[in-house]
Amino acid sequence: MDNIIAYFENIPTLHRAIIIVGGISFFWFLEGVVPLFYFKYKKWSHAIPNFFFTSTTIIINFLLAFLLLSTSDWVVSNRFGFIHIFDNLPLIFEVFISILLLDFIGAFLAHYIEHKFNPLWMIHLVHHSDHNVDTTTGNRHHPLESLVRFTFTLIAVLIVGAPIAYVMLYQSLSVMLTQFNHANIKLPKKIDKWLSYLIVSPDMHKIHHHYQLPYTDANYGNIFSVWDRLFGTYMYLDREKIIYGVDVFPDEQKNSNIKELLKQPFQKYQRPTKSSKL
Repeated sequence: MDNIIAYFENIPTLHRAIIIVGGISFFWFLEGVVPLFYFKYKKWSHAIPNFFFTSTTIIINFLLAFLLLSTSDWVVSNRFGFIHIFDNLPLIFEVFISILLLDFIGAFLAHYIEHKFNPLWMIHLVHHSDHNVDTTTGNRHHPLESLVRFTFTLIAVLIVGAPIAYVMLYQSLSVMLTQFNHANIKLPKKIDKWLSYLIVSPDMHKIHHHYQLPYTDANYGNIFSVWDRLFGTYMYLDREKIIYGVDVFPDEQKNSNIKELLKQPFQKYQRPTKSSKL
């Protein structure tokens, strides 16, 4: 564990890029071998807007990385944050608790709030308006959402008191799990179900991308599935019944156009407060 932490404390930028590109390439290959759905699309054409938004996310995170590093250094130097309440906690437990809480605040809570406040939902809509969810969808976030997510991560580091090595490890796991649970892959149902008791499995997350409420407002988790089960936001829908997209934004052509997607958050729309029924 000491060696792992030492590596992530000074993880080279090249290695972080390899995690992103390598993960997408690996799951892209698997999608061709064991696809969940046989999409009638040109895969590269579909991927172009998603790669564009992946690149904007990377750029924003790179430009703001100094804030993450400064915050992490400050909490460690001042022993500020949740993990510093405990003395002599074994390293493996400290790392696990840190990642668990970073996942809760930086991913689950951020995601939940995005669905509950209309302006944030309109920003997050870019992610949901993909009609062919695959591994490239994982980082399809409007630049404004990248700023929102970064802010929640920053708050999480402050509350948890996480050293930068823990943060880098968390972000690496987050990227890999995002690519995994968005990938258009068909795992045996029993394996997917058992995985979903610990982590967010592909079937579990695909339910969140169903085009209608109440399923859109369920299964918010990214790494750990415990948060949805704990807070009652877990739902099940047979994967064969899943339809991607958002029912009130059905124009697939606009939802595949970078210019239109950039304008999407600024449309006038009030999200329903009550769940629709199938």
